[in-house]
Amino acid sequence: MQVRPDQLEAHLGRGLKPLYTIHGDEPLLAQEAADAIRAAAKVAGYSERKVFTVSGAHFDWSGVLGAAQAMSLFAERQLIEIRIPSGKPGKDGSEALQRYCDLLPDDVLTLVQLPKLDFQQQKAAWFNALDGSGVTLRVETLDRRLLPAWLAQRLARQGQQVRTGEEGVRTLAFFADRIEGNLLAAHQELQKLALLHPAGELGFEQIEAAVLNVARYDIAKLTEALWTGQVARTLRMLDGLQAEGEAAVLVHWMLAEDLRALGRARAALDDGKPIPMALKEARVWGVKEKLFERVLPMLADHQLAHLLESASICDGIVKGLKHPDWPLDPWAALRRLTLMALEAQRATPLKGAGRPLLALQ
Repeated sequence: MQVRPDQLEAHLGRGLKPLYTIHGDEPLLAQEAADAIRAAAKVAGYSERKVFTVSGAHFDWSGVLGAAQAMSLFAERQLIEIRIPSGKPGKDGSEALQRYCDLLPDDVLTLVQLPKLDFQQQKAAWFNALDGSGVTLRVETLDRRLLPAWLAQRLARQGQQVRTGEEGVRTLAFFADRIEGNLLAAHQELQKLALLHPAGELGFEQIEAAVLNVARYDIAKLTEALWTGQVARTLRMLDGLQAEGEAAVLVHWMLAEDLRALGRARAALDDGKPIPMALKEARVWGVKEKLFERVLPMLADHQLAHLLESASICDGIVKGLKHPDWPLDPWAALRRLTLMALEAQRATPLKGAGRPLLALQ
């Protein structure tokens, strides 16, 4: 049974299930979900708690199985937590978890905590056993477009809100830009606002003065921003990745891979194949498939050829080579390549992209 994090409170109010599994890559939401389950368990009389951390392939699962079947000496009900930091219980663990799910006693509530799982792990027998025996919560990093509403909700919990109208929208957008990709730090910034200002309305100046820039970015989110044409956000994320010490070579590899995939899809499209088939032949799936469905019709073959040529030049620069017409600094070269890709999606040329691609049409 799948439950979203925002549905958990209402779900717990209707009664507890014997097994809860939390998995995902957002530490704050995972921590809050686990705390909510523990609090509900305590109210329901699960007063004894045992924690097992699976530390490696040689973990002794007999202790977990024995704890679930043993009568408690100190309480009628007990909470058992199973933490698997690697997300890989191994062969013995897989079998043990499946047995565990078959033997769930009435006086035990189990909480399993896992990191983000890939597609194969979510199809594994042990995970299906957990999912089929209780409630599963998937906690993922919030998309940028959802952050303003999330912040408004969190502010409301502490009796605060931004001003209505355009100023409020601008304030929440500014706040979201400052904390994107780092909800743990966002939580601290919200607590800071509660300490600095009384309940009530907050203006843009108050939030601007109080909230630190604690945003954290990853390369996948950079390419999402790029292929949705978000100029300011793309450049901000590129600067953020540089400041965080990300490798320029890795950023370039991701951009070049996208351009190569778009080139393959464009060739298939020019051969008369529909976009879904063209993307399939280009080996584009998942989130990228939706992004490329949008951007592919905007890019002509000669534009992609020029971008691929530029990516080749940029590849040499990030590896220490020089080019007379390009910046020497790897991140400056990446910025130029990114601007060129953004410009190709627009009718108005962008400043700093070098020779306008539209002039090539």
